[in-house]
This record gives sequence, structure tokens and C-alpha cells, in this order.
Amino acid sequence: MIGILIAAAIALMVSILFTPYLIRVFSRQGFGQEIREEGPEGHKSKRGTPTMGGVAIIVAMWAGYLVAHLVSAMTGPSEGPTVSGLLVMLLTTGLGLVGFLDDFIKIRKQRNLGLNKTAKMVGQLVVALVFGILAVNFADRYGFTPASVNLSFVRDLTIISFGTIGFVVFCYIAVSGWSNAVNFTDGLDGLAGGASAMVFGTYVVITFWQFRYNCGDSDPTPGCYDVRDPLDLAVIAAAAMGACIGFLWWNAAPAKIFMGDTGSLALGGLVAGLSITTQTELLMVIVGGLFVVEMLSVVLQIAVFRTTRRRLFRMAPFHHHFELAGWAETTVIIRFWLLAGICAIFGLGLFYSEWLAAAGNLTP
Repeated sequence: MIGILIAAAIALMVSILFTPYLIRVFSRQGFGQEIREEGPEGHKSKRGTPTMGGVAIIVAMWAGYLVAHLVSAMTGPSEGPTVSGLLVMLLTTGLGLVGFLDDFIKIRKQRNLGLNKTAKMVGQLVVALVFGILAVNFADRYGFTPASVNLSFVRDLTIISFGTIGFVVFCYIAVSGWSNAVNFTDGLDGLAGGASAMVFGTYVVITFWQFRYNCGDSDPTPGCYDVRDPLDLAVIAAAAMGACIGFLWWNAAPAKIFMGDTGSLALGGLVAGLSITTQTELLMVIVGGLFVVEMLSVVLQIAVFRTTRRRLFRMAPFHHHFELAGWAETTVIIRFWLLAGICAIFGLGLFYSEWLAAAGNLTP
């Protein structure tokens, strides 16, 4: 528990203190955000705001994660960073690197388009394949690997098994889907950062609960979880939550810096990595419901326009629809944060209800 608190606190402080340094450096270098011409008129004034602030989130996460383990090692016996934890951190960092290249190209070419679709897809593919292959090939003494080849809600749905090859393909779909979903959400000041903080805060509770009721012995208790390294995943979730909150200090409207694809792709990768390693892929669809809605709004907009030549929304992603309807940007942000919070609380309630039923504590 101490490690979780340390990770959150260190990540929060590093993010708050390091972000203004990045603002100064990126401003001097001219690393300003380009705004798409067809976007809402009010966004034109944001052109030139420093971007690639996701660097601060990733650095803060690593700082919180490593310092938490260092303190644990100094104050008592510690297993150090785990395979599950390192895989999730490397997945996050790898996608952050893909996003960084995308942002850098946008800045250098002075346009709103960075990596082309093929290049971005290849980058996500490589990172996801490495993560997926390694995640099913490191078994501990109990035979647990960082990920299961079965689809999961709160636990494995054994009737839906991908097999090793199918699981690796599923990893790519999950990583690509979640990274793009968070990327679509990152269109208003602080929207993606605030929503991400709620999701990761929820997963601090989920992973700590999985640690508290873990099946890592020969006589598992009813309702326990076959999840490897849940405490280390809780440390990561806490570090991510702290990093997002610290970054939000500078990213909240009016934003002094944007996270860019560096941050949104990294956070989306972390969402995917946590869902896979905690065996809660389907539960994450509920906890991260705001991201899902934002991505679906883009998919529906494209599908409807291609079939009817008419637009379903004034603009996609969904948050721009309300801006063009006359809502103030801060109103959209706050209401979407409320939706994100509702999704997170509802998902946590489902998680707890399932545990009560599995542990035999649910009264008839």
C-alpha cells in the first residue's frame, strides 16, 4: 500500500514540476500545435500552444514506478519490478514513442497530419506484437503468465479462448483500438487527461483488490483472482493517475500545453495493457466508456456519411458536436468528465458485485 501512495505522490510532483520546464523548452523550439482548418472556429486561437506534453506524463510515470520500488527495497524485502509491470510500462513507452514521432512530424511540416495511417499502424503493430508475444511466454512458479489467452470480463471466459496466435492478434486490436480511442478523446483542454485519471484511479482499486484476493497458493479461496503481479500493476495505475493529475494542472482550460499523440497514444496503450494483464478486457469497455463513445462517434460518422452522404453529427469526435451546438468548451469538458466518472464508478460496482457473487458473499 505504501508503494502505491509513493508512486502516485512522486508521479504527481514530477508531472507538476517537469511540465512547465517542457513548456519553456518547447516554446523556445517552436514546438507548437497545428490546428485542423475544418475544426471549430474557437480552436484557431490555440495554434502554437506547445505540444508533446505527453513526455512529462511518461517521465512522471517512470519516476513514480521506480521510486516506489526503490523505497520498498530500502525499507524491507522487495521483489522489485515484475515482468507484468515492465511489460505494461514498455507498452506505454513504446506507443508514446510512436506518438512522439507523429507529433514531431506535424511540427516540422507545419501541418495537422503527422505519420501517415500506414506508418502509425505499423508502429502500433510492432509494439503490440512484442507485448503480446512476451505476455504469454513468462510463467511464474504457479504457472501464471502476465496475460491469459482467454477473453475476460472480470475473470477469464474460458469458453472464448484465442489460442496463442489469436491472442497476439487480439493484443494488436486492443492496443490499436484503445490508443486511437484516447487519441480521439484528446480534442479539448484536459478532457483526455481528466478522464484517464479517473480510469487509472479505478484500476488502483481493482488491482489492489486482486492483490488482496489473489490465488497464488495451493489452496485458493473462493472468489480469488488468477492475476499475476497485481500489486505492481496497482503501483503503475497509481503512478499514471498521479502523472495525469499533475499534467492536468497545466493542461486544464485554457491549456498551457497539449499532451499530443505522445501522451494520448501512451495512455491508450496503458489502458489496453492494464485491461489485458488484469484480465478485465470487457470490464475496461465500461470503465473507459467515455473513450469508447468517442471512438464510436467517429466510426458512426464515417459509416453514415459513406452510405448516405449525410453527417450524423455536426462534427466527430463527439465532443465537437456539442461545441458546434453552442456549448462552451469548459461545459463540454466538465460534463464529459462527469460521464467518465459515472462509467468508472459503474464499472467498479460491477467488479465488486462479481466478487461478492464469486466469493459466495452475495445474499439471495
